[in-house]
Amino acid sequence: MRGIHDKFSDNGPERGRFERGRSRRGPHGHGGGFGKGFGAGFGAGFGPGFGPGFGPGGPRRANRGDVRAAILSLLAEAPSNGYGLIKTIAEKTSGAWRPSPGSVYPTLQQLVDEELITPVGEGRRTEFTLTDAGTAYVAEHAEELGNAWNTDPEGTGPAFHQSVGKLMGVIHQFRVAATDEQRLAAVEKIDEARRALYLILAE
Repeated sequence: MRGIHDKFSDNGPERGRFERGRSRRGPHGHGGGFGKGFGAGFGAGFGPGFGPGFGPGGPRRANRGDVRAAILSLLAEAPSNGYGLIKTIAEKTSGAWRPSPGSVYPTLQQLVDEELITPVGEGRRTEFTLTDAGTAYVAEHAEELGNAWNTDPEGTGPAFHQSVGKLMGVIHQFRVAATDEQRLAAVEKIDEARRALYLILAE
């Protein structure tokens, strides 16, 4: 099973292409945030929680146990490859949770080592299916595996993250098209929004 996530490793071709693309980004903060007045990620003005947590790995920071449970529950429904599992998890959670390849592929390898799943096919067409032991495990831990999908008990997660996504779209427009004066005006409005959000948390 070596090579399951080689293309996404630190030195793999996918990683290299990503790094090369990032190095070509232009000025005005295209690769490092919103520009002056904004820190790494979403920006220091928004405080902790609005930076890396909303990056490519998805807004929810799932632990390895969540990923393991989600994979097993999905493979109980049908065989799938790593990409398919990532896509299905994102779809089932309305985009609130999209695990990274760096968490999915090592978990698949671990489950293979535990003989709970087995690979079928070769290369990119490799899919994974439950073994008899895996099927028995899923049956015995049905409630535990089902809890992997409880990303937001009150059901507000998708709406919240969709709203954040819309805001990020506007921020992107300011990054690439706004004048300096418009950016300064945006900083003032964003600071007001930040303070208002903290007041909500304090209620």
